[in-house]
Amino acid sequence: MAPTLPVTHQASYSLKDGDSFLVCDALGDLHGGEVADGLFHDGTRILSRLELGLDGTTPTLLSAALGQDRVVFSAHLTNRPLPPIGGSGAKGVIHIERSRFLWEGRLHERIACSNHDRAPVSVPLTLEFGADFRDMFEVRGMERARRGSYPQAQVDGDRVVLHYEGLDGVARRTVLAFSVAPTRLEEGRARFECRLAPRECFELYLEVGSDAQRPDAARHRQAMVHARGALRARRRSGARLRGSGLLFDAWVERSRTDIALLASDLPSGRFPYAGIPWFSTPFGRDAIITALQTLWLDPELARGVLAYLAERQAAEDSSFRDSAPGKIMHEARKGEMAALGEVPFGLYYGGVDTTPLFVMLAGRYFRRTGDIAFIERLWPALRRATGWIERSCDADPDGLLAYARGEASGLSNQGWKDSGDSVFHEDGRLAEGPLALVEVQGYAWEALQSMALLALERGEVEAAAAWRARAQGLRDTVEARYWDAALDFYALARDGTGQMCRVLASNPGHLLYVGLPAPERALRVVAQLASPRFDNGWGVRTLAADQPRYNPMSYHNGSVWPHDVALCAAGMARYGARRQAARLLGEVFEAATHFGMRLPELFCGFPRSAGQPPIAYPVACLPQAWSAGSVFMLLQACLGLEVDARNGEVAIAHPQLPPGVDRLRVERLDVGGVRVDLLFTRLGERVVATRAGGPEDVRVTVRT
Repeated sequence: MAPTLPVTHQASYSLKDGDSFLVCDALGDLHGGEVADGLFHDGTRILSRLELGLDGTTPTLLSAALGQDRVVFSAHLTNRPLPPIGGSGAKGVIHIERSRFLWEGRLHERIACSNHDRAPVSVPLTLEFGADFRDMFEVRGMERARRGSYPQAQVDGDRVVLHYEGLDGVARRTVLAFSVAPTRLEEGRARFECRLAPRECFELYLEVGSDAQRPDAARHRQAMVHARGALRARRRSGARLRGSGLLFDAWVERSRTDIALLASDLPSGRFPYAGIPWFSTPFGRDAIITALQTLWLDPELARGVLAYLAERQAAEDSSFRDSAPGKIMHEARKGEMAALGEVPFGLYYGGVDTTPLFVMLAGRYFRRTGDIAFIERLWPALRRATGWIERSCDADPDGLLAYARGEASGLSNQGWKDSGDSVFHEDGRLAEGPLALVEVQGYAWEALQSMALLALERGEVEAAAAWRARAQGLRDTVEARYWDAALDFYALARDGTGQMCRVLASNPGHLLYVGLPAPERALRVVAQLASPRFDNGWGVRTLAADQPRYNPMSYHNGSVWPHDVALCAAGMARYGARRQAARLLGEVFEAATHFGMRLPELFCGFPRSAGQPPIAYPVACLPQAWSAGSVFMLLQACLGLEVDARNGEVAIAHPQLPPGVDRLRVERLDVGGVRVDLLFTRLGERVVATRAGGPEDVRVTVRT
């Protein structure tokens, strides 16, 4: 069972709906300031303070939780500390329940105060509130030379309107509306004088949004039904997994719910936002990898990601935005600073890997679904993306896909390890660009192969041959330039002078994922990644422990990222090391039990110690889409399962199950519009896969 953590006010809880999210403490309070809590909408903190008090004192926390569906947060409070067991005295007689959720850009909250004394009591309830209208980048610590203005708040009976006139010419406002008019209402404070008879309950409904509404119980219930229904519909998409381990099943369901929570229903389809609080916005790389992780179970997510990114493909050169015709976006932000160009991230293209990953996902989506009609729609965008890859490789002296940021305001490193110190040499020197990361060459290699496959499907034989030849040339270059016999491993990158970064990092695990290395070299990489210098007992570190710049508390140089572990494990399984993949799944699963069955963005890379939990990274996003999706990629790697809808086949090779799970059902797996069920059962040392339901015209082939 997962360890029980002490309840503290510092624990944070998050809610999300569309372009709105909220982070609060266990009391349900928002404190603002430099803390990353508050209610955010479109990249702006529209409510920075919301603190509940009883006659000027903070209530005592009983418990706090998110509902199983992750839609509703609730906190149970009392008016003073509860008495010790066996004690006496009328303490803790007031019970306060705060419950809240988000729906369509609004915060809906219910505050219920109940009197459990035998005599009437007075409950002086206060709410302190405020809105600083800070841009997310300000909350993250960026300084601004100046800000907009704050017009006088409007106070009117049962509501307050807070204003901000942005430098971008946008008038932003936050309306707090109460179901009961406060006894006293000021610009930043509402006071309610409640006199409660024994067993009497006082209910207050609060709504926070950009426009004025009149909250009440009926509106609250109706909005809650809609919010829960929307998330439930996203959770139901795709196949279902049912195992024999209660904790493992809880992890799977929590991960599935987190992806549904982070996904937004956009006109182009479902799109998973990256993570809360820092990255609750569309990110190209994160969304593509999340879609790859879940593709075998739910291809619709991949379809939505591809459609959204194709619509925002770059059409012009901009050094400020690091854009060029054909590139796929790195991230999209709303908010004042992005609108003013104070940061380039309004629509930013500074990711060297996002474009080949986009083409990769399209190829894998087609192999998974056979949906040629969608590929035809996407084909112009795929051609433009591949054109950018080819032009970039042609401009490099080695024919590699490299990057160098256009301006100092952009990201200095543009692979997934995008912190400024993540690419360096064996002596610890930072590498100078243009940089060609090893895993990016693998993505580009598969992208070219994917285009060859899709071109053949469209009857473009000559184009297919050209892309296939180009892919082979890139593969030969990678094998010749990156393999380091002394390291018995692939180098991390090639720098701008042509020198290789002879560093043992997890990046070559992604090279295994796409299948570029020769088998004998791949197995050497597997052996290194499975060794204690990389595997700390909770997963694969981003950097081996004996390397320069190794720091288990760093963001990218020695920490453990679950999505990185999943890609490495999938790469291991691709080369037959399925038992090693199952071991990594077991390690990450055990880590999840210490994080409330919910994997954070990353955690520290300290070696595992007996009886000790993994050490958290203090500002990691939670939930994070590609961390939530990791369990599904890890599980697919262990099961050895591939779906080929074009040929109506499910292929299973040498399946394994994670420790503690002896049976797993995969239900309603879509194979070209036909649904099948599969059953995996542990029998001694073997795992047996059988068809458990569905028509016989879908072939299920099993290699053991």
